[in-house]
Amino acid sequence: MDKIKLAVYWASSCGGCDIAIVELGEHLLELAQVADLVFWPAAMDFKYGDVEAMPDGNIDVTLFNGAIRTEHDAHIAALLRRKSRCLVAFGSCAMEGCIPALANIQGKERALHRAALETPTTDNPTDVMPASITVIPEGELQLPALCNLLRPLEQVVSVDYTIPGCPPHHDQVWQVLQQVIHGELPARGALLGVDPLTVCDQCPRTREGKVRVDRFLRPHEFIADPDRCLLEQGLVCAGPATHAGCGALCVNANMPCRGCYGPPDGVADQGAAMLDAIVAAMDGQSDAEIRRVLGTIVDPVGTFYRFSLGSSFLQQLVASAMGAAQGAAPSGEETHG
Repeated sequence: MDKIKLAVYWASSCGGCDIAIVELGEHLLELAQVADLVFWPAAMDFKYGDVEAMPDGNIDVTLFNGAIRTEHDAHIAALLRRKSRCLVAFGSCAMEGCIPALANIQGKERALHRAALETPTTDNPTDVMPASITVIPEGELQLPALCNLLRPLEQVVSVDYTIPGCPPHHDQVWQVLQQVIHGELPARGALLGVDPLTVCDQCPRTREGKVRVDRFLRPHEFIADPDRCLLEQGLVCAGPATHAGCGALCVNANMPCRGCYGPPDGVADQGAAMLDAIVAAMDGQSDAEIRRVLGTIVDPVGTFYRFSLGSSFLQQLVASAMGAAQGAAPSGEETHG
């Protein structure tokens, strides 16, 4: 049997998804028997020219992790879409924007300013800002320009499958790769390696029902009871609004679910679903009291949309506002579909 041609690419993300593949451990030896890695620049010396020289559709499966932050990301996404028979959005950044998408709230200029001038470890006494082109005696140095918005992969090119997680658990990754190897992938458009449940469905903690919450706390402010529902203890836990698939790892470690596996089936906006679950748990409290308690949540956008802002209704509003302010679609912001 001919080996499967497999590619892995890392766009704008932290690199955790590549580590999740490395964590396959001895399964990597099994994978090497049935698949050839034809492109994985984070792990081996591949060049973009290698991919450009391939016939269209030459790659059987590409695992594309990371969001589209730069024009270079968009270019490589289009290139790999053309060269791949099956393109998989691998991990939360590619699926929904993840934490980097939170920069969309204040825009790319604010993100650049913060990174170049304000972070505690930055040594930039002359306040030099990154530039797409820098002229030196030897010629021009070029950096990829930032797009106006960070976007999930599917907002740039068509995607065949999605593997959620920040990062996807290595057991889940191996399960998906076995489906690829044996030709057992479901219908296109499916989430891979997950269960049709929520994290709450897999959580072993006891829920007592409607429990009064006076204020919401952050995880470092107290040690939670390991047996009780974290939401009922006043911790914002995204379990009711998060797709199962991780095995409830965070809640089993006495930490609230962060929401990195995205919304459950049938839920269009994860943040709105989280807010709905919290308000439902406060049934019996007055509207004024509910508003007061919700006001104790630190950084509501970063809490409710920590991973999903890039694919949310809020993102659509931000994009619409930017387009209206500029009078036309921003440069480099054409979206698929």
